[in-house]
Amino acid sequence: MSVIYILLSISIVVAIVFFAAFIYAVKKGQFDDSYTPSVRMLFEDELVKEQPKPTLKTKKTN
Repeated sequence: MSVIYILLSISIVVAIVFFAAFIYAVKKGQFDDSYTPSVRMLFEDELVKEQPKPTLKTKKTN
């Protein structure tokens, strides 16, 4: 039973560390991106390649 208390306390400490790292990154502007949303609508989601027109091959007669 004491192992459960140890694992629970370790998991809470790890969760607090990750939460603190997330808050630190947000305050430092890690997730700020003001450029991409303004130009996202200008670009296509996927590039469409043009298919070449089919050509007719003719036989040469000698």
